[in-house]
Amino acid sequence: MADPSRFGRNDLSLVLLAVLQDREMYGYELVAELRRRSDGVFDLAEGTVYPALRRLERDGLLRARWVDVADGPRRRYYAPTQAGDRVLAEGRTAWRRFAAATDSILGS
Repeated sequence: MADPSRFGRNDLSLVLLAVLQDREMYGYELVAELRRRSDGVFDLAEGTVYPALRRLERDGLLRARWVDVADGPRRRYYAPTQAGDRVLAEGRTAWRRFAAATDSILGS
């Protein structure tokens, strides 16, 4: 399980934007997809993810819409905006530079 206290706000934002780049998702679905893609490393509590989603929406990096569901409560689906796509592209570049530099220091 990833320790959210060791996660920077930007790190979490990039991870969320990256997963949502493929398709829009609602919060619980997003948490499950993070867990699946990371083989359980990112097993984040919904209480960590939902505030981050609200912050990204407030900052104009995500858009959200409510969808009525026949077999349960309505769900709020999230998808990146164009600004979110730009932030993700910039973040990926910075992350790759950071990872390469760290790998150079620590060794492979």
